Amino acid sequence: MTNVTSNPSVAKPETAAETRQIVLKEVGAKWGKFSQQDLSALKGKDDLVNQVVAKYGLERGQAQRDVDALLKGRQI
Repeated sequence: MTNVTSNPSVAKPETAAETRQIVLKEVGAKWGKFSQQDLSALKGKDDLVNQVVAKYGLERGQAQRDVDALLKGRQI
């Protein structure tokens, strides 16, 4: 049996700022209607849900599910 350890070549974010940058990059990739200014202004998950609803015309429940799937428990 082999001992599975974390792969050192895969960098994990160490700070909240790094995590935020990664999340914002993923948000921008998924929802292309967000400008860099829109992304920078996001204050949290609820704000992102509201913006997705506004920009894409999704129902709030669907937007919430999409945001939850993208964030995977991470914070903005």
